[in-house]
Amino acid sequence: MKLVEISSQKFKSLADKSEQITFHQTKEWGKLKEKNGWHSYFLSLEEKEKSYGCTLMLTKDIPLIKKRICYCPRGFLIDYKKEEILKVFTEEIKEFAKKKKAIFIKIDPYVPYKQHDLEGKLVVGGFDNSEVVKNLKNLGYKHFGFNLMQDSLQPRWMHTITLKKKTLDEVMKDMESKTRQILRKNERCAITTREITREELPKFKDIMKHTSDRREFVDRPLSYYENMWDNLHESGILKILVAEIDFDEYKKNTEKELEEIKEELKSRTYKKEHNILKMNEKKFASKQKQDEERIKQLEKQKAEIENYQYKYGHTALLGGILFLIYGNEVLSLYGGSLKELMHFQSAYTLHFSGIKYAYENHYDTYNFYGITGDFRKENPLLGLYLFKKSFGGQVVELVGEFDLIISPFWYKTYNGAFKIYHGIKNLKQKLEKKK
Repeated sequence: MKLVEISSQKFKSLADKSEQITFHQTKEWGKLKEKNGWHSYFLSLEEKEKSYGCTLMLTKDIPLIKKRICYCPRGFLIDYKKEEILKVFTEEIKEFAKKKKAIFIKIDPYVPYKQHDLEGKLVVGGFDNSEVVKNLKNLGYKHFGFNLMQDSLQPRWMHTITLKKKTLDEVMKDMESKTRQILRKNERCAITTREITREELPKFKDIMKHTSDRREFVDRPLSYYENMWDNLHESGILKILVAEIDFDEYKKNTEKELEEIKEELKSRTYKKEHNILKMNEKKFASKQKQDEERIKQLEKQKAEIENYQYKYGHTALLGGILFLIYGNEVLSLYGGSLKELMHFQSAYTLHFSGIKYAYENHYDTYNFYGITGDFRKENPLLGLYLFKKSFGGQVVELVGEFDLIISPFWYKTYNGAFKIYHGIKNLKQKLEKKK
């Protein structure tokens, strides 16, 4: 068996057959990364025209020292449990990387580690891919451990919903009742979603800017989203949905409900006064009070809507999500909302639109993407998991990140310099935030 370079077309035909395939292992992703100085290689381990594994390898030059780093995003597309094939693949790709003057090869396989349930607990008798970790470590790969927080290149912990062999009603039934209530409420509020055009990317950038300021993370520049669009949208990998509210429709729905309750209250009063309605005094008074309180709420709501109309006009943007779609899943990569209208909870409607898109287009999985593996109440990031958990599904733990070290001296030197560089970069970002 020999590792050979292949065309992007042949790579696609091989890669798309793998259960591990994601948008990371596509020519489009390689093209996108080239904008940031990476070079793409499409590699396949072959014997007698049969492939035993393949990968997209990205390489990047390290300034001054004429060395390179290598990264195979989401790992090799290979059966990691077949140790002999993995061994040959490792030896071959190490030789290939040596010729490219690489210091190390980083991989983060898209392989689940152990099976977890909705609560993040291990499933008794569930699958266990500890063998994958063992095989990689035996072949000299440095494992970065089973981290719980979001401190790896790609998320090790994710939350997903399985759509395969389910109806949309069954998917909704798995959601928490509160989530279903919010979705119904948002529908009454005339909150809808739509895809944006490239010309509207500044709107999405504005959403992400508001979100980054609120959550204290550094957002990417507009050019980042433009590059993603230009390299991934035409092939269908990238879609951006935004949520909008129609205040005119919201007001109309409110007025309709208001009139219906007023009419119901009036009718109940008439029937009671004319002995048509058989209802005891206590129950009658309770129903009347309930309707009167609801009328007050709706009148207040109508006044608030009129204020929104005065401030925003007929419609307003609420939030948005950038989706990456490939293989067997629809993945929610980035998302956010505008602070002033956060209380409309548009994220629920946006994610549900993503779920419906995945279901209607026959994808097996909807992936909420990154969470942490720390499910204690004390975890400051627990809310992220609890929100995603409210849609049902399960926690997914991947096997983690590995480095195949080629040059120990330069590897140690590079990592030391990398820590210093990122320390300075983080300090600079914190100082800029305080300005």
